[in-house]
Amino acid sequence: MPKQTIRDLDLKGRKILVRVDFNVPQTKDGAISDDRRIRAALPTLTYALDHGASLILVSHLGRPSGDPTTDAPFRLDTVAARLAELLGKPVKKANDTVGQEAIAIAYGLQPGEILVVENVRFNKGEKKGDPAFAAQLAGLADAYVNDAFGTCHRDEASMVAVPEQFAPKDRAIGFLVEKELQILDTLLKHPKHPMVAVMGGSKVSDKIGVIENLLPKIDNLLVGGAMTYTFLKAQGHSTGKSRVEADKLDEARKLLELAGAKLILPVDHLMAESLDPTCRTWIVEGSDLPDDGIGIDIGPKTVELYGNLIKAAGTVVWNGPMGKFEDEPFRQGTIGVAQAMAESSGVTCVGGGETAEAVEQFGYADKVSHVSTGGGAFLECLEGKSFNSLRVIPDL
Repeated sequence: MPKQTIRDLDLKGRKILVRVDFNVPQTKDGAISDDRRIRAALPTLTYALDHGASLILVSHLGRPSGDPTTDAPFRLDTVAARLAELLGKPVKKANDTVGQEAIAIAYGLQPGEILVVENVRFNKGEKKGDPAFAAQLAGLADAYVNDAFGTCHRDEASMVAVPEQFAPKDRAIGFLVEKELQILDTLLKHPKHPMVAVMGGSKVSDKIGVIENLLPKIDNLLVGGAMTYTFLKAQGHSTGKSRVEADKLDEARKLLELAGAKLILPVDHLMAESLDPTCRTWIVEGSDLPDDGIGIDIGPKTVELYGNLIKAAGTVVWNGPMGKFEDEPFRQGTIGVAQAMAESSGVTCVGGGETAEAVEQFGYADKVSHVSTGGGAFLECLEGKSFNSLRVIPDL
């Protein structure tokens, strides 16, 4: 069901609280290493500003512990500065979230002005969904917009209790969340066939619900990443020193039986002596791996096989890298899948997290239909779960 969007709100002369997801990757010194999530919010923010609103932006960053020293890199000063650069206009920053400074700046905002309040997770009431904290935060604004898809699966105060403080007519989603929901609707309800799902990453256990929900809808499930070796072990093959979830072999067998011929495992593997990118590597064909090696990436024949299936598909959804892509020698499988996605004429969607980082890093983000900003939220949607953060937004 379509949701009420920012287009449906009365914006002129009003203060709009926008829950954004500026939880950007950071370097060790706290600098922003990838501003994709900030850029993804710009259409919603510029629309509101162009229609006469002032903005109060709420986000989390990192996982604060409560220690001011260790939490210093999680302050939103660098985020506010980067947003100002991207918008080409000043952005005010409060050093608290619902304290006197935030209240004073919010009260004085004029149409076209922007305030970023401090990291919402610095407040214990956020994780607890505390109604009193939510009332304080909602009191800064006249209306609420959820444009933080990456946090939609969380029942935190700024996602659920805060919008509940506003009248239904003053609650909406932004353009980023709208696009994510439209893509997911296409994937889950109206896919063009053949539909291919590419699943990688390290753990079968992370993907069980997704695979079970997608299997009736898809034509092929292409498996890569370390989860490959749990499936191979479940089939009785030797996996060498590769990572295997020994306690998930029964679940893997059930998925193999359920999927049947839809589930395709790699036909060759890049082996490595260790996880060190300078170590010796070699290619092994077939399903049995040598005792002295670690399966570290899909091999070239698998890249070709998967690439052909992807390029012939009407719809492709991909979550999870094919190998240890952080290291140059172990990334060819992930690059190969990304390139095939870019060359496909079908609807191509990349699930968030590491997969989105890889596609961005290798220069293919603008060549696929959609790169989701949500990791956990994207996966939970593929599992068929619903979110309270969206339930509180009125349907159209």
